[in-house]
Amino acid sequence: MGVEGTIEYISDLLSSVKKKKKKKQMQTVALKVRMDCDGCARKMKGVLSSVKGAKSVDVDLKQQKVTVTGFVEPKKVLAAAKATKKKVEIWPYVPYNIVSNPYVSQAYDKKAPPNHVRSIPATATVTESTMDDHYTNMFSDENPNACSIM
Repeated sequence: MGVEGTIEYISDLLSSVKKKKKKKQMQTVALKVRMDCDGCARKMKGVLSSVKGAKSVDVDLKQQKVTVTGFVEPKKVLAAAKATKKKVEIWPYVPYNIVSNPYVSQAYDKKAPPNHVRSIPATATVTESTMDDHYTNMFSDENPNACSIM
């Protein structure tokens, strides 16, 4: 076999490693799209069905929500949806029982579907809390002037 055979073997081995591609994972991308009629919904479904890797597209006209499931990238789905000249954003709502403070002013949204609030980062609750510190300190065991209820 010799040195040349060994070099060819290692070369073939390394080239086969480079050819492997990562498989995209199955994802669900939810978008909030401003749709007025069934024609808008059909147009959105047609455009998003043509995205490479999309397996299914569900359109909910009442909630103005479009859900794309498949081996897709969220950025590409968002770009394809924006190409229709509609107002599009990533679905901003989550169930209210997941959020720690669902009635903080940034989270509460009157336009949200039932039992949903706007998704906010955890840092938003640091500046605005639902309880006032004065009341929590009033009954604290660490406060020597605290009120004690027996």
